[in-house]
Amino acid sequence: MSPSRAAAALLLSVAAVAVTAPTPAFAQAPAESCLTTKLASPRPKASPLPTHPAGAPVIGGDRLAAPGLVVPEDATPLPKNITARSWLVADLDTGQVLGACGAHEYGAPASVQKLLLAATVMGRLDPKQTVSVTAEDLQYEPGSSAVGLVLGGRYTIRTLWLGLLLNSGNDAANVLARLGGGTAGVRGTVADMNKLARDIGAWDTRAVTPSGLDGRGQVTSAYDLALIARICFNRKDFLSYAQTSTTVIPAQKPRYGSFQIQNDVPFTFEYKGALGGKTGFTDPARHTFVGVAERNGHRLVVTILGAERRPAQGWQQGAALLDWGFETIGSDPIGTLVSSADVSAINAPVAATPSATAAAAEPTPKPAPVALPRTSGARWLPPWAVFTIVALGIAVLTGIGAAQSRKSKRRRRR
Repeated sequence: MSPSRAAAALLLSVAAVAVTAPTPAFAQAPAESCLTTKLASPRPKASPLPTHPAGAPVIGGDRLAAPGLVVPEDATPLPKNITARSWLVADLDTGQVLGACGAHEYGAPASVQKLLLAATVMGRLDPKQTVSVTAEDLQYEPGSSAVGLVLGGRYTIRTLWLGLLLNSGNDAANVLARLGGGTAGVRGTVADMNKLARDIGAWDTRAVTPSGLDGRGQVTSAYDLALIARICFNRKDFLSYAQTSTTVIPAQKPRYGSFQIQNDVPFTFEYKGALGGKTGFTDPARHTFVGVAERNGHRLVVTILGAERRPAQGWQQGAALLDWGFETIGSDPIGTLVSSADVSAINAPVAATPSATAAAAEPTPKPAPVALPRTSGARWLPPWAVFTIVALGIAVLTGIGAAQSRKSKRRRRR
């Protein structure tokens, strides 16, 4: 092989290494693989989703690594109205996962993120304590859901929790996060939310905002939401708040009168056996939902990410999946909701993996469309390195060509 051809071959091989990614342990779900109905209209273009790095442990069982549908062999047919990108149904008490589609696929949480906030700080705050609202608390995206708290207003912690869970108030979320984080405020609470997620095995979750308003790199999964819901629905105070139908937001004299708010989660009052639920929506996340219901001594949780509201709303899709889940009880489970002991047993091998907690604690002044985090397993050469390699290769080839030309001229002169 001539020197020029050898150099060209070397250049091509180096470039191939630079742009080839390792095969991940389990990949992103195929587009629309969880649909059981035709979409009423095309989805908005989604943000690109990351994949799990090669060798990443699969929390809850190997079958849950499947990017698409996994159900027991003898399961009844699924409901026909599912538009979610991913979902999961599990027994909260036994931990058995009854069915799922894309259980560990990343998705933006929207307001179901408030469940992680509740799981993190509800036990820290005295519901009878009265607190004042600051200007910082009222910094949230215009047009997003809010209770209507006012600057300088004084409210009990109980009122704030009701505002959070009945009206999905982002203003209430900010106050609770500021108080729950102690001297570190909201940043401290977000860091604690990420630590809790890590401790319970919700390793697909990275919180950036306490309310669920979109933050750069904020993600969760259908599986993780079930772990988070288990903490919330095992709390009597959470159940009390979630099952409240109406409450009065007190007057802030002399300028503001009292007003009543209603629970905006229809599932809680329209589904047989419902123990409560939480809905969410942002443009990147689409519709998200977490609901829990009890029948015949079984408490089932359903989690939904990335649903469209037609032909059925997100909570209605969740209700249909719960009906399916109650019919599926007794079939062989496809996985399990891990316990804290399970997590501690598998935590050590990946303890060196960089935590998202520090990055999540960074403030997000203005919510932004989700730009999901890079995975930690694959190692890519940055673009500048690829260009440098190519440029050096071209220089080498040019030099070789010039040298050969000079040799040829010398031969002709002789």
